[in-house]
Amino acid sequence: MMRRWLIGGLATLALLAGTGVVLDRLFPPGLARLAVHGTVVRDRRGRVLAMLPAPGVMWQFPVRVRAVSPLLVRMLVAVEDRSFYFNPGVNPLAILRAAAQDAAAGRVVSGASTLTMQVARLLHPRPRTLRAKIIEALRAVQLTAHFSKRRILSMWLTLAPFGGNLVGAEAAARAWFGTSAAALSPAQAALLVALPRRPEALRPDLHPRQARIVRDRILRLAARRGLISRADLAQALATPVPTARRPMPRMAPQVVATLAGPAHVPTTLDAPLQAALQVLARRQLQGLPPHASLAIVVADARRRAIRALVAGDWGDAERAGYMDLTRAIRSPGSALKPFLYGLAFEDGLAGPQTLLNDLPTRFGGYAPEDFNHRFRGRVSAASALRRSLNLPAVELMGAYGPLRFVAALGAAGVRLHLPSGAAPSLPVVLGGAGTSLRDMAALYAALATDGVVAPLRLRRDEGRAGHRLLSAEAARTVAAILTRRFPGGGPDGIAWKTGTSWGNRDSWAFGFDRRHVVGVWVGRPDGTAMPGATGTGTALPIVAEVFGLLPASPRAAPKPPPRLVFTTARPADPLRLLFPPAGATLAAHGPIRLRAMGGQRPLRFLIDGRPIPSRAALRDASWRPPGPGFYRITVLDQSGAARDARVRVER
Repeated sequence: MMRRWLIGGLATLALLAGTGVVLDRLFPPGLARLAVHGTVVRDRRGRVLAMLPAPGVMWQFPVRVRAVSPLLVRMLVAVEDRSFYFNPGVNPLAILRAAAQDAAAGRVVSGASTLTMQVARLLHPRPRTLRAKIIEALRAVQLTAHFSKRRILSMWLTLAPFGGNLVGAEAAARAWFGTSAAALSPAQAALLVALPRRPEALRPDLHPRQARIVRDRILRLAARRGLISRADLAQALATPVPTARRPMPRMAPQVVATLAGPAHVPTTLDAPLQAALQVLARRQLQGLPPHASLAIVVADARRRAIRALVAGDWGDAERAGYMDLTRAIRSPGSALKPFLYGLAFEDGLAGPQTLLNDLPTRFGGYAPEDFNHRFRGRVSAASALRRSLNLPAVELMGAYGPLRFVAALGAAGVRLHLPSGAAPSLPVVLGGAGTSLRDMAALYAALATDGVVAPLRLRRDEGRAGHRLLSAEAARTVAAILTRRFPGGGPDGIAWKTGTSWGNRDSWAFGFDRRHVVGVWVGRPDGTAMPGATGTGTALPIVAEVFGLLPASPRAAPKPPPRLVFTTARPADPLRLLFPPAGATLAAHGPIRLRAMGGQRPLRFLIDGRPIPSRAALRDASWRPPGPGFYRITVLDQSGAARDARVRVER
């Protein structure tokens, strides 16, 4: 008989076990609710920059036990499930006790839910019925079989409701206390243990008295069980409960809004610098004209990593505050000049001491002027760049070639946006094409380092290949020319350049030392003019102030240029054909003035190898094309040196 009972018992256990295995296979734990989460954007050292809600505007983020205050975990277990670490998911003694109390009272007066059963209910919400309780108990046993106790605690900390649209301990800690779940005080931890019991009835912003009563009850229980000291208890009981929710962290809002999706996004930003930059930007915005805005980029030049940025005035629709203005395409004015000079230096077309003309000149129908409408005659290339003179830059662009310049930047990864249907032409170097603040900052990072242009990184987990624009030597040469004192005062050892687009629509300034590059744009997002605004007067002071936020890393003071000694035996300037430039398209409705510079007089001009009349004392000639077509224009000097250009003439 005993043998039959033993065999029958074992068979029954085997049947139950087999049934449990089959049911476990058929109905595995559903973890879909854990997959619903918002996004936490972190800076380069792991500090929280911003938190973005989950779909449905629910504030829910994955939480691990190791990432919350140990006191919160100890309080939670002590109050909700003292046998949590030992029970199989259910507590038989608690079930018997609750059943006896309910039977004696004739109603439900005590629950028997363990933390694991609460997790089962959070994963599979059901109406509160006896059948649901039985299913929760079975699910709790199943969860215990599948997961560690720490993993089950992490599920509770992720899914527990804390009032309104707050789900999980991290969202609750941020909203109610403005802190991380890892840095909770005893009073804060006790409130978070209390809230999931009755999330709406105990919301401190709606029912502060009830919330405080339950919180204090939990604090006294924690003190009796040795979780907190008497001194901690007294201090916690004196702490008021919060009466309003705090805003979630959201630095660089226009930018982080594009990063939603993953649970965690690691960025290259620096939280303290980002906060300081936003304060600086708000102060600067107060002094700007109506509807004007600004954008700022601060990057580690060597790592090509953005450390802080302001993309506009968040929330102000009149300033296009919801747009990322660091990506807006605007005219850079003269801010492109350093790269033309660098390419010309590398190409051998000029050097820092090459003399260029700052004289009234017409390039076909194009007659540029300097910003102040003055002309300085013959100036060195270094002086022309430092003073941002227009005529020498256009002359140099004619020698280098607009199409070649645009192609060089494009090959380095920076596209210049031309007007629809337009081809690259001489005004490109003065702002006749559009680009973005981020691309311009990437160009200046190349000047600050080795001449290689690479897109500036915002995420730590992304890396993009760079493309060489300039040799390291050419980049150093241009950087040395641009290194000087700020006109209005500021840190020393900074190289800088400004730009102002036509009609004072855009004010730009860029600066870089040995470590950082800073770019600033100021303007109206709708493209209307800001009378009186210039790169030097409006944007450059902001660059100087931003460098005051950064650790000093000054560039070496530039060496003084060599003294130019002129003698009667001075060699002649090399012969150059100034106009028309190679590849130019000319109109055939009148005479065209051909201009040359340098060489030994007399000069002779030829069209397709045939000379045209010119006076020996002059360096120009007049030519009337016989009709449309392609022509080769050549200039010869007395020594036999020749320069030519192939051009196209249209009707």
